[in-house]
Amino acid sequence: MTSRALLLDGVGVRLGEVDALRDVDLDLDARTVAVVGENGSGKSTFARLAAGLVTPTAGTARILGLDPVRQAAELRRRVAVVFSNPDAQIVMPTVAEDVAFSLRPDRLGREETRRRVEETLARFGLSELRERSSHELSGGQKQLLALAGAFVRRPELVIADEPTTYLDARNARLVADHLLADTGHRLVLVTHDLALAARCDAAVLFARGRVEAVGRPADVIAEYESALAC
Repeated sequence: MTSRALLLDGVGVRLGEVDALRDVDLDLDARTVAVVGENGSGKSTFARLAAGLVTPTAGTARILGLDPVRQAAELRRRVAVVFSNPDAQIVMPTVAEDVAFSLRPDRLGREETRRRVEETLARFGLSELRERSSHELSGGQKQLLALAGAFVRRPELVIADEPTTYLDARNARLVADHLLADTGHRLVLVTHDLALAARCDAAVLFARGRVEAVGRPADVIAEYESALAC
């Protein structure tokens, strides 16, 4: 894995008339990073920046050692994104076809594509559903399919923005376990679930577009809960 996965120096992101991020300095090498904060604090904008979906309007950023402005295409190739609503990511009619669709940019051979798809379906417990209509799955199955579509690409960094929001406790735990498992990827996890955030190696607290705290999850969560109590 690339060292210094997240390196930001004075980064700002302006969206329309709003400064979504302001003067963000961050240097993190942890494998799994939880991002917490209230709605509108800048968490999702930070996640989109890390994924190469938005670019800084001030300061400099390096994600996996890449410049998200000049090397945006390469960054997007090495990063996978999982959103809270899997319906936004499911595009093909059947489960197996949807997983295979994620591999199209890699232009793999037919046999390698088939092998990667089958391995990924088995990993996420979807093998028996491979011919099922993607849009007829349960909510938990859809989120697992979204994860399969992300991980089949073997990304270096996975950005998960509230991936357990619409799931029941059992499926939320299953999705979290897959995301946190050490399979050679890094993880940036945006979440309101503080118990889930506590399972990460490091945490970042955002407030009003700025980084308010960085460090051990227990310490960052305690600071966040203290601020909420005020």
